Amino acid sequence: MKVILIIVSFFASISINAQAAEILKSVNEAGDVATFELDCSVAFQPLAKGLRYNITRHEFKGPEMKNSYRLLLVMDGFYSKTLNKEMTISAVLGNGTVIEAKKIIEDDGFFDGACTLKIKDPQGLASQNIEKVIVHADKDVVYQISEQNRAIFKKNLINVINAK
Repeated sequence: MKVILIIVSFFASISINAQAAEILKSVNEAGDVATFELDCSVAFQPLAKGLRYNITRHEFKGPEMKNSYRLLLVMDGFYSKTLNKEMTISAVLGNGTVIEAKKIIEDDGFFDGACTLKIKDPQGLASQNIEKVIVHADKDVVYQISEQNRAIFKKNLINVINAK
């Protein structure tokens, strides 16, 4: 029984490592801002069925500026007619913390399916699990995050944090 568990965990770790995205690095023309982000040139990373993401870190030169982190969420085929001028998207973490972003609705009244969440504490996010993402629209749409996708997300986030 122990041998089977070891073999299963070995293949699960290989699967997770194989699915982590490459990190792209770029520097602006002035040379004072470096950008590290997941390579989404072929496809965005899946977080849940119909929900994909990218993680970006902007590193500013100089001690007075801190790194900024962003989580881009893309909802496949998500278009909602709303009565409001803005919509709230929430990522709910395992410890109950909620990261929210308000999205301004397009002039035609439809949400285009993409939003960016600011990550204020990337190390804290890496230590937690994103349990679900909720799009508060004309009715709430809840994306449940699988254990495997949580592990891959954490690996990708840690890779962006540690990228040089």
